[in-house]
Amino acid sequence: QVWLVESGGGLVQAGGSLRLSCAASGRTFGRDAMGWFRQVPGKEPEFVAGIRWTGSSTYSADSVKDRFSISRDNAKNTVYLQMNSLKPEDTAVYYCAVVNPNNWQRTSASWGQGTQVTVSS
Repeated sequence: QVWLVESGGGLVQAGGSLRLSCAASGRTFGRDAMGWFRQVPGKEPEFVAGIRWTGSSTYSADSVKDRFSISRDNAKNTVYLQMNSLKPEDTAVYYCAVVNPNNWQRTSASWGQGTQVTVSS
């Protein structure tokens, strides 16, 4: 079983940047595809970005394309989400998860604690 711990969230003004980190423990995820999701109260989690285990192939949702980028450092067992040009609608709790690279759906049994991102206008 892998445990995922997200960090790096905070309060930022619109147009600003944040870099989220997702550290894994319990086992390495070197061959797992990983993804970032976000959730606002009352809504289902939304897929944001995914990356295959080699790091050579990534996918971003249309809502964040050209603003967010996902990367990974398998040696550090860590996945990152660089968020630029943040908008108030990006405000959410962000989670990382192990995902199926064929459809980017979460395969983890549970979520981590997430990290809150708040973008002020």
